[in-house]
Amino acid sequence: MVDFDPIPRQRTEDIVLNGKTAVVTGGSRGIGRAIVERLCRDGARVVFGYGSNEAAADEVLRTVADAGGSALAVRADLSDPAQAERLMALADEELGGLDILVNNAAAQFSPTPVAEIELADFDRIFAVNARSVFLTVRHAARTMRDGGRIVNISSAATARAGRGTAAYVASKGALEQLTGVAAQELGARGITVNTVSPGATDTELLLGTVTADILKALPAMTPLGRLGEPADVADVVAFLVGPDGRWMTGQNLRATGGLA
Repeated sequence: MVDFDPIPRQRTEDIVLNGKTAVVTGGSRGIGRAIVERLCRDGARVVFGYGSNEAAADEVLRTVADAGGSALAVRADLSDPAQAERLMALADEELGGLDILVNNAAAQFSPTPVAEIELADFDRIFAVNARSVFLTVRHAARTMRDGGRIVNISSAATARAGRGTAAYVASKGALEQLTGVAAQELGARGITVNTVSPGATDTELLLGTVTADILKALPAMTPLGRLGEPADVADVVAFLVGPDGRWMTGQNLRATGGLA
């Protein structure tokens, strides 16, 4: 796993998200943690959700605070619609308005052939990866300030599907289609909506879903010759939610190192 370096302090004039507010789902580990820390470093005030690992969430809060940033962690099981709605309502209350939404939370899964997928597992994956995204995007469509930014985190697996990933890939495909529709509907208000699709990234999710042999082979399959790091993806998200991403909407940026 990648070690996270402390967030360097920046000059005020370099903080491009100063005064902006953000919600990040799945923000306590891996890519989500890197996104929270990057947005805070760029000056945003962030509310992030986490599933169950309170110690990991506290570590993110400490890192952000040590760098002079502002973040709030909220425990939320996004498979429960009421908790997804509660996260967004609490963020409204704490932040006083929403400028940025990043949907990063994803359900852990074990590779399973289509013929063996249990309906309960299929429903759980869709509840987190697709339904919760619909709920947070719907909330943002109603309350986000004009000129806001929405980024939904998908997966390169939708372009390069592997065996045993049917439910996961289907749920991420739904997320990508929702992104396109929301971009069309919210564009008149200056709100951009985009997808970022990471490739093989050094996270617990990857380590928990691929075999040791596949993990060893992945760098050689990637033109840049290594696994991605969470910060590689966070930097793409930072571009989309910052001022330089103002002309990007309805897009799927595949942050894969060339893997897909």
